[in-house]
Amino acid sequence: MKNYFEVICLRKSWPMKDVEISLEMEKGEALALLGPSGCGKSSALRMIAGLLTPDSGSIMLDGIDITSLSPGKRKTGMVFQEHALFPHLSVEDNIGYGLVAGGAGRKESRKKAAEWLELMGLEGFAKRRPESLSGGEKQRVSLARTLAVEPLLVLFDEPLSSLDAGLRARLQEELRSRQREAGYTALYVTHDEQEAEILADRIIRMV
Repeated sequence: MKNYFEVICLRKSWPMKDVEISLEMEKGEALALLGPSGCGKSSALRMIAGLLTPDSGSIMLDGIDITSLSPGKRKTGMVFQEHALFPHLSVEDNIGYGLVAGGAGRKESRKKAAEWLELMGLEGFAKRRPESLSGGEKQRVSLARTLAVEPLLVLFDEPLSSLDAGLRARLQEELRSRQREAGYTALYVTHDEQEAEILADRIIRMV
């Protein structure tokens, strides 16, 4: 399906910087926004997620104009550079949080969490708290929590940038494999050209 996701002249202006972007994506496609720090990649992503209000432009997802919708109603998921885990919840309950919020039972959410723990190489971590995890482990839990609810569009704001090279390379391949298998539509922000080439079908360069 063409134009499953479309950003039309989305614009945000500050005194020293203007960000404007247009793009189109097919369902199941992976696209990377590539560029140096400060070029507006993350601002574009935050406008798409509903975390930053654009000055003009529109966003269409699966035939619906989501430009004015609150973040929780956009059917998008976002993975940040920061881990943003709930410190008072176990790993399995962090992963299942969005499922429970959406009406799933605790048994169902924990079953799904166990599947993601295995995928992310975190078997045996279900009952642990975020404070006991390394940075890489926290990021993998964050990735699992976002993907577990199967959003229509997944937004990634340099989610692997804080990881060591070996783990980062492995998770790049895992992310790409999962995206192809599950068929979700993914938009990545990165400053790493090699990472963009691994993760995405197409690349848009921002300057």
